Amino acid sequence: MLQGLQDLGSAYLSFMNPLTLLYGLGGAFVGIVMGILPGLSATLAIALLTTLTIKLQANDAILVLICSYVGALYGGSRTAILLNIPGTAANAASCADGHALALQGQAGRAIGIATSGAFVSTLIGVLCLALFTPALSEVALQFGAFEFFWLALFGVTISGSIVGGDALKGWLMGLLGLFLAQVGQESLYAFDRFTFGWDELSGGIALIPALVGAFGLAEVLTTLADPIERKIVDLKDSVLPRWREVIKYKWTVLRSGVIGVMTGLLPGVGEDAGAWMSYAAAKAVSKEKEQFGKGSIDGLMAAETGDMSSIPGHIIPCLALGIPGSAPSAVLMAAMIIHGVQPGPMLMIQHPQFIYHVVAMTTLASITILLFGLFGVRPLLHILKVRRGILMPIVFLLCTVGAFATASRLFDIYAMLFIGVGAYFLRRRGYEMAPLVLGLVLGPLLDKSLRRGLVLSDGSIGPFFTRPIAMAFAAVTIFTILLYVPPFKRAVVGVRTALVDALRGMFARRA
Repeated sequence: MLQGLQDLGSAYLSFMNPLTLLYGLGGAFVGIVMGILPGLSATLAIALLTTLTIKLQANDAILVLICSYVGALYGGSRTAILLNIPGTAANAASCADGHALALQGQAGRAIGIATSGAFVSTLIGVLCLALFTPALSEVALQFGAFEFFWLALFGVTISGSIVGGDALKGWLMGLLGLFLAQVGQESLYAFDRFTFGWDELSGGIALIPALVGAFGLAEVLTTLADPIERKIVDLKDSVLPRWREVIKYKWTVLRSGVIGVMTGLLPGVGEDAGAWMSYAAAKAVSKEKEQFGKGSIDGLMAAETGDMSSIPGHIIPCLALGIPGSAPSAVLMAAMIIHGVQPGPMLMIQHPQFIYHVVAMTTLASITILLFGLFGVRPLLHILKVRRGILMPIVFLLCTVGAFATASRLFDIYAMLFIGVGAYFLRRRGYEMAPLVLGLVLGPLLDKSLRRGLVLSDGSIGPFFTRPIAMAFAAVTIFTILLYVPPFKRAVVGVRTALVDALRGMFARRA
C-alpha cells in the first residue's frame, strides 16, 4: 500500500515540469478542437496524434493522447449546448437540457455546469483508476497462453457491441481485423502468409497507416460528402462555473460518477452509455422530473458527469486486461503498443509504474479541461466558423504525413489510402471501424497464444477448456455470442423474469 502511494507520488512529480505540462495542454487543446467540430471524434483525435507523437518519449506521447481523449469528450458538449449537435456520440445526452438552457439565454451557465461536472467526475474516475487497476492486474498475472487466447477472442467478440447497432456487422469487422493482422511473416517461424508474392506485404500492415486510414481519411471523405449547415446560439452570459450548483447537486455528481466508471468497466459499452444511464438514474430520483428535457441543471450535470467519468473506467480494463471498452480506448491501446507499452496482465511486471503514470496523466487532463473551460471557451468557438472545405484538406495532409513518417515507406501511404477508401464505403453501409482496429490489435496475441498453447499441450485443445480461468473466459465468450441468438436471448430474459418474480413473492410473504 505504502509502495503504491510512493509510486503514485513519484508519478505526479515526474509530470511537474514545463515541457510535460505544455504537452498536456497541447493534447487537451487538440482534443477539444476535435470535439467541438461536429463529425470529428475522440477516436480520430487519438489516431491523428499517434502519428504526430511517434518520436516523443512514451510517457510524453501517451500523456498527449490521454489529454486529447478527455478533451475531445469535453469539447463535444460545446456543440451539444450551442448547436444541439453532439460533438461526439457521448455528448448526445447533453443536447436536450444543454441546448434548452442555451435557447433560454443561459448558454454560458450550461457550459459552466458541463465544465464543473466534467472536472469533478474525471477526478472520481481517476480515484477508481488508481484503486482498481493494480488489483485487477494482480489477478491477471495468473494468465498463460490458454487464458490469453480466450482473452483476445473475447475482445473480438465484444466488437459486436463496442459501437452498438448490428452485432453481426461488428463481428464481421472484427474478423476482418483479425485477417489483416495475419498478413505478413508469422511470429514463430517467419513464414509469409497472405502476401501473394508481394514483398511489401511481408512486413505486415502497419498499425498507424491502418488507424489513420480507418478513422482519419474515412472521416474526411464522410464529412466532405455530407456537409452540415449550423446556426450557433450566441454566448452572452458568463461561463464561470457556479460552484453552489455543484454542491447542490453533489449526490447527482457522485452517483453519475460511479455509474460512469461502472459502465466503463464493461467491455463494449461506450461513453454514451455512461451518459444515458446517469441521465436516466438522475431523472428517476429527481424532484424536478418535469424539468428534464426543458433545461434541467440536474439532467445536464448527470449527462456530463456520466460520460466523462467513464473514460477512466474504460482505461482500467484496457491496462489490466488488454480489453478496451470503447472505440477511443481501443485506439489508445493500439497507440500504447506502438509506443512500446503492452497493456494487459504483464504490464505490472514489464512496466510496474506505468499505471500510476496513467493516473497522473488523467489527473493532468482533468485540470487542463478545467483551465480551457474557464478561460478558453470563447476563442475556441471561433473554430466553428472555419469552413470544412478548408479544414478537411488539412486533416488529409496530416493523415498522409502521419502514415509515411513512422517508417518512411511509400507503401504505408498506399495502405492508408486503400484502407481509408474502403472504410468510407463500409461506413456508408453501417459498418464501424473500431472493431476492425480491435481485431488488428488483438490478432497477433490471439494467433501467438493459440499456437503456443497447442505446442504446450502437444496439440490438444483440452487445456483451453479445462483450466479454471480459461474455462471461465470460454464460458463468458460463448455466452456473449449466444446472447445475440434470438431464441437463447428470449430464454435468458424469461429465466431472469421468473427469478425476479420469485424473489418478489418471497419478500412479499415475509412482509
